[in-house]
Amino acid sequence: MKSKEKIILGIILILILAIIYISILIYSNKNVSYASNAQISNQSVEISNAEKVDVEQIIAQNQKKDVEQIVTEEIELEYITEYKNNNELSKETIQVIQEGRTGIQQVTKKITYDENGEMHEEEINSIIIKAPVNKIVEIGTSNSKITYKISKGSKIYVISDRAEIMRENNLTSGKITTISKNTEMTVLEVSDNWYKISINGQVGWIKSENVTSVNPNPSTSEGTGNVTIEKCDFNMALNKPSGLSLEQFKKVLSDSKDVNNIFSQNAEYFYYIEQQYNINGIFVAAIGIHESAWGTSRISQNKKNLFGYGAYDSSPYSSSYSFSTYSEGIDLIARVLVKHYLNPKGTAIYGGESATGKYYNGNTVSAVNQKYATDKNWANKVYSYMEYLYSKI
Repeated sequence: MKSKEKIILGIILILILAIIYISILIYSNKNVSYASNAQISNQSVEISNAEKVDVEQIIAQNQKKDVEQIVTEEIELEYITEYKNNNELSKETIQVIQEGRTGIQQVTKKITYDENGEMHEEEINSIIIKAPVNKIVEIGTSNSKITYKISKGSKIYVISDRAEIMRENNLTSGKITTISKNTEMTVLEVSDNWYKISINGQVGWIKSENVTSVNPNPSTSEGTGNVTIEKCDFNMALNKPSGLSLEQFKKVLSDSKDVNNIFSQNAEYFYYIEQQYNINGIFVAAIGIHESAWGTSRISQNKKNLFGYGAYDSSPYSSSYSFSTYSEGIDLIARVLVKHYLNPKGTAIYGGESATGKYYNGNTVSAVNQKYATDKNWANKVYSYMEYLYSKI
């Protein structure tokens, strides 16, 4: 290659390198802007129109709302007792003409639990599946001490020193037990010269010649026969009669506080429940006085319900039972207490039935309080009325 050509080629290479160098310098000095944090925050950003959700607040609100349940169950429907006067029976005599039978009721309830965990029940529907059969009781009004025909439900008393109870209505069927003179029994069935009876949880047959329909120890206005009146005590057993006579019940339940004369006019029924159900009638009267404020409450006035029976806390008036007479409610609450509250499960009670013991915690007023009333001071309030009534004997 000639020297002249070499010079030209070198110049070209130098120019190319110069152009490259200048291009690099221009690119490196170019102003480039980068967005700062402040610039980003100032930009207009589109967001949802929905409010910000506070999850913790929603959870707290839901916890405060009542929890609701709808429950359907079948319950026993208690029968009503009808009392009828009978002038052919001696005064203070009670004769059961027809035993009552419980029915079955399907009840739908709304149960709610408030924010404190307390349960509230409200009955929203009920259907009677099996109707109950009313009990019919005749009350003697005659002043003469006369006997009456012994039939199913009659009270009978042993007149011999000892009487045998047989398995069947014949002497060869085998003996169940032997009972002593003056023992009281209830007739379950009559067959020729035999009576089927219930005693101490056992059912058997006794010869008619060994019994009478006349009570050997009747109560009188002067006293209580051989029945001892137990002293009022907070821990007294309430699953047995007080021992007061009919006249004594009328005396203690005649009171100026009874402005509507409800208790004075129905005193006899507190006596009759003692004779039939083995319960302290003064205790039952004290419950009625407490729950109805001496018969002045709206429920007691309009529904003849002295005990608020059947009432739910959420709707006490509408859910409480209505009775045709005050005696119906008195009789019913006595049976409920005997059957479910005052006796252990399996205890033989009225009409050949056995106690369920469903709410049994003992047979004292404080024991009943545990399942009968939500008010923890209920027992003390009821007992104060018991003391008051006993003080008037």
